[in-house]
Amino acid sequence: MSHSFHTLIHKIAIAKDELQLRLNYMDMAGDLFDSQHWGIYLYDSQEKSPTIDLQGLPDSFIDYYQSIGAAIDPIMDYVSQNHAPAHEEIIFSPSDWKQSQLYQIGCGKIYDHEHIMTGPIVGQGRLIGTVHFARTSGTPAFDMGNLMQLSAICAHISTKLAFLRSQSDLIFSEKTTCLTPRELQIASLVANGLTNAEIAAELWISQNTVKQTLKRIFQKLSVSARAEMVAKLQLAR
Repeated sequence: MSHSFHTLIHKIAIAKDELQLRLNYMDMAGDLFDSQHWGIYLYDSQEKSPTIDLQGLPDSFIDYYQSIGAAIDPIMDYVSQNHAPAHEEIIFSPSDWKQSQLYQIGCGKIYDHEHIMTGPIVGQGRLIGTVHFARTSGTPAFDMGNLMQLSAICAHISTKLAFLRSQSDLIFSEKTTCLTPRELQIASLVANGLTNAEIAAELWISQNTVKQTLKRIFQKLSVSARAEMVAKLQLAR
């Protein structure tokens, strides 16, 4: 289990674009969490057009969830409000879960979701996607160990996604070649108006790391201010 966890983290880290990130995730996530059904729901950078990948479920599940399930899903409400992963036992007792609307009129009885778990993908302080897992009849419930691993995986996905999307904002010039990928990522977020604190939260690093990285960028580019750095790199806002 530990090997699979670290392998998935590595696969997330080496993804070259969002498509590869989703494919790498979908290829391993189900086995890691012993799930028969799993998926990832991700908004684009304009937060308008969601991309949905599912394994083990028919396309009808998407229509069911969007038209009925989302309105009666307290697990998803918890994830949205707290930006933290949750399974049904965070919200319900085992008996209450079996009597809930979500179980009775869809997830449980129609799609055989005996146990469910959801995790957040966040960007700039907002929920921009989710990951979902379900175990079918006769399987054990998800536990706190599963939640802890899912929390770490969601953090890595969120960070990698921020990096990939920041790269798409760059207008590359010869001046960018002296910067590392992390330095380019932080410079792009500065260009998008984020403060050091917001960049730290976005990338799951400390504010001091952001500050020290900016110092190195300033030295490499021979600039002394954030605006001057942005102008010199010709970063797209």
